[in-house]
Amino acid sequence: DVLDPETLIQCPYNKHHRIRACRFPYHIVKCRKSYPEVAKELATCPFNARHLVPRAELSDHVTKCMDKGFIEQDIANQSSGFQREQMNAVSTWQAPPCDEDWET
Repeated sequence: DVLDPETLIQCPYNKHHRIRACRFPYHIVKCRKSYPEVAKELATCPFNARHLVPRAELSDHVTKCMDKGFIEQDIANQSSGFQREQMNAVSTWQAPPCDEDWET
């Protein structure tokens, strides 16, 4: 289960490192500094920063990434919510009082 914080994940920088999912973000920051040559070869997925893939495979990963659907759904929900708020918004603006009478 990918949502289980105790699931062990293999480090993309050192294949011998197996990290609990809850510690993975901290680990990859530390390992990136320890393995700068490997870090140059990897790219971060725009949909999930835990996905580190070889640069040459990034475009293929982006098209198949499971997290892409979650992001697209969030964007759709936010935009429809914004449109709904705009439709339901009632203007509280009132024109200031005017003593001028343009007819006279």
